[in-house]
Amino acid sequence: MSEGRKKPLEIGIQMPETKTPGQSTTTSGPLVPVSGERDQKLRRKADATHALLRLVCLLSSVAALSLMITAEQAATISLYGFELPLYSKWTLSDSFEFLVGMSAAVAAHSLLQLVLSTAKLLKKSPVITSRKHAWIIFAGDQVLAYAMMSAGSASAGVANLNRTGIRHSALPDFCKPLHRFCDRATVSVTFAFLSCFMLASSAVLDVLWLSMY
Repeated sequence: MSEGRKKPLEIGIQMPETKTPGQSTTTSGPLVPVSGERDQKLRRKADATHALLRLVCLLSSVAALSLMITAEQAATISLYGFELPLYSKWTLSDSFEFLVGMSAAVAAHSLLQLVLSTAKLLKKSPVITSRKHAWIIFAGDQVLAYAMMSAGSASAGVANLNRTGIRHSALPDFCKPLHRFCDRATVSVTFAFLSCFMLASSAVLDVLWLSMY
């Protein structure tokens, strides 16, 4: 080859990168859908929040149940100069029995949902698998929330009556001699309303899931 002959020019040709909408390109890895990653992160946060609400609901309903079934006390009261024996227990009130039954039902529901949610979170799979599943959970949360609210409201009325008595009558304040029973019943009702709030919050998350997917 003679020195006068020119060498052919080396031409570097680079093909333009194709980018699918909703995907990001990296020089060191495959294409990953951006929207898919974002949806997965949001879903994991929602699932973790769901499990946390179930845990708080379980603890509050168990507290309401245990406090009410241990509410029992005997004492005496003076009425018109006579000493009368008093005995109070949650089984003597239909409202308190209703609260015990609903607390047990909510505790069982929360425990079941918590176990299922935790198992799916450990497997990194969605807690709610379909719209039908979401509707079933939403219906259960709604029914139990309304029933728990009803039980708490009825029990709160009985607890308030025991504490204040009836005006313009000889019925006294029973909570003075039965203060331990009344205190336990009041705290139990408070935890019942907390359980109701947790169920309502879970139902709101169910609605948000249904609106997004």
